[in-house]
Amino acid sequence: MSDTILRLKQVGKSFRSSEGTRRPVLEGVDFTLRDGEIVALLGQSGSGKSTLLRIMAGLIPADDGEVLYRDQPLYGPARGISMVFQSFALFPWLTVQQNVELGLEARGVKEAERSRRAESAIELIGLAGFEGALPRELSGGMRQRVGIARALVVEPDVLLMDEAFSALDVLTGERLRDDILDLWVRRSISTKAILVVSHNIEEAVLMADRVLVFASDPGRVRSELAISMPRPRDPDSLEVRALVDEVYALMTASAGRAARTGGGVAAEAERPHIAERLPQADVARMEGLLEVLHEDPFHGRADLPRLAEETELSDDALLPLAHALHLLGLAQLAEGDLALTPLGQHYVTSSHAVRQDLFGQQVLSRVPLVAHIRHSLEQQPSGQLPEEPFLHMLHEQLSPSEAIQVLQVAIEWARHGEVLEYNYHTGLIHLPDGTDTETT
Repeated sequence: MSDTILRLKQVGKSFRSSEGTRRPVLEGVDFTLRDGEIVALLGQSGSGKSTLLRIMAGLIPADDGEVLYRDQPLYGPARGISMVFQSFALFPWLTVQQNVELGLEARGVKEAERSRRAESAIELIGLAGFEGALPRELSGGMRQRVGIARALVVEPDVLLMDEAFSALDVLTGERLRDDILDLWVRRSISTKAILVVSHNIEEAVLMADRVLVFASDPGRVRSELAISMPRPRDPDSLEVRALVDEVYALMTASAGRAARTGGGVAAEAERPHIAERLPQADVARMEGLLEVLHEDPFHGRADLPRLAEETELSDDALLPLAHALHLLGLAQLAEGDLALTPLGQHYVTSSHAVRQDLFGQQVLSRVPLVAHIRHSLEQQPSGQLPEEPFLHMLHEQLSPSEAIQVLQVAIEWARHGEVLEYNYHTGLIHLPDGTDTETT
């Protein structure tokens, strides 16, 4: 028999905007999950990773391609697949015991057997003695343990973990991750395979037999790294650090291709179109990162793992900042390294006024959405427009929440560069005071 448990063949998924426009979220996803392996899936926010997990769990259907579980088409939730959510997803009015028993009750397991299996799962996950507690009486780590116990109590073949540790503080998340790995290595759980969606590169390297890097717009598997190291893995070992570096390089490979061109057609192809996502990067943090990169010990160039350590930024925070600096031409992102460009060097050593001017120029030339908004404002005698037409335009390609996020980022960047202004009370976008629309 095949050791393949779950297989996706050319899977695609699209959603429709409120205007009826088809928006592809996943396209041509090929994926295989085999007996005896842990696979980690990394990618930017909004790349479709969570949608992919819900397709694998049978919670939503794929529009294109084929999903096979144990070589049979998957048309709905499978008894052998369980999922752990980032948000814990516990019923607040039920006790720990009752929350864990839910899946068994839905499957018609008799009360005595439900109770026995739930108590066993609760003890296995380290919560013995808390069976009668309500979720509000537990810490975040304990609530996530309840979610994991609820997933494991049905003895699934496949455990899908969607950012299961990211809502926890660092030490709690590490402890829970180590406990899951210990159960896996000791074969204390019946689960045959685990798929972990994560933003944490080190976590992926410590857990997985394979790391998959997901691309965005639409989501698809871009690259894969096999890891053959035995567990447990020392996060400070040279082997693990080298693998972390390699994954960073894979995560930044698309940006690196544009950086190496030095501009031109290839570089333009990497820049966003009007309705594409922008990195959720705060301007103050971008400037802080540039300054760290400029000073000792980096002198203008650093590998991302070391930069993360120096700045104490998580991967989920550092990567959007690095991509934003690359997009704006202030740094080059290539092969897991971030290096100041000549413009970035000039920016760091300039006065606040010069920085604002440079930032505004880069935003106008490199962020099409900002250029479009500015041009639209210049056509208005009043120099102002409501935000709704721009949100409506973004809705044609993005979900409502994504459209709001993209417009917020564009406005924040443009306001910092004094390209435009925004009234948070009225929702009006307008040209900066003193701008002459007739001569602009």
